[in-house]
Amino acid sequence: MRPAEAKVKNFVAGIVATLILFTFGGWLYLKLGYADLRANVLPSWLESEVAASAVNASAARHARARQNPIAPTEANLLDGARLYRDKCADCHGRPDNPVSDYGASFNPPAPQFTQAPPRLPENQIFYLIKNGVRRSAMPAWGNIMADSEIWQVVTFLHHLDNLPPSIQLELHRPAGSNP
Repeated sequence: MRPAEAKVKNFVAGIVATLILFTFGGWLYLKLGYADLRANVLPSWLESEVAASAVNASAARHARARQNPIAPTEANLLDGARLYRDKCADCHGRPDNPVSDYGASFNPPAPQFTQAPPRLPENQIFYLIKNGVRRSAMPAWGNIMADSEIWQVVTFLHHLDNLPPSIQLELHRPAGSNP
């Protein structure tokens, strides 16, 4: 074996050994309980960025490319607002309680949509609502709600920045109250 080939072989072996060492070290770190997994401790910036990026990338990869079948009419926005108010607002906030104490206590904290509406494409929002997010408090609403109801919530969330006054008023009513 020539000296140049030996150097390349040693370099590759060093990379493989380093990867194995880091993988084993990470597993050992977790296995011995050194990772602080308490829910009442804010996640680090790195953990938050990695988790958010992973959720967004997973939704982008797995969400079927399809159009929202629910038109943003006032009636559909009203139905979506009621569903959001009754099923989502306790965790994700509402105009009269924009930072939900309940949602903020999760780790990672639940996004507060009245402060920062979701910016993902509608098919990806649908995917996340329907399937939930593992290792968070976000359930798979597809087990509870019909697809048409999920699309109504998606339509509402997609238009959260520009809702008619009647829809804004609906969000201020108590959960479960429909006129």
